[in-house]
Amino acid sequence: GVGMGMTAPVSISVFPAEDGSFQQKVKVSLRIPSQFQDNPPCPTDESIKIEERQEMTIYSTQFGGYAKEADYVSYAAKLKAALGSDAAYRKDFYFCNGYDPPMKPYGRRNEVWFVKE
Repeated sequence: GVGMGMTAPVSISVFPAEDGSFQQKVKVSLRIPSQFQDNPPCPTDESIKIEERQEMTIYSTQFGGYAKEADYVSYAAKLKAALGSDAAYRKDFYFCNGYDPPMKPYGRRNEVWFVKE
């Protein structure tokens, strides 16, 4: 019953298929605002879970515009190419992040994160 407003980033966990496209299995995560983190409200929808994300080191790339699946896949491929074969990171998933509300037409920020192993 409490409105928390827009949080950033909106993070999507992606589990890539063999061809790099998104599988049907994705998980959308929203950051709980600071004032609610010590005692977050209990979700009334059982499909919503509160999870604590462990500390992680990431490899990241940033791009602008209204991001679509094809943009995230493209930038994930560019990040993979930039890292080469020597970087150790999780290959079974990565994060797609958006930082802006849908109404913001310019100066949008999106990121792809690979989690370092």
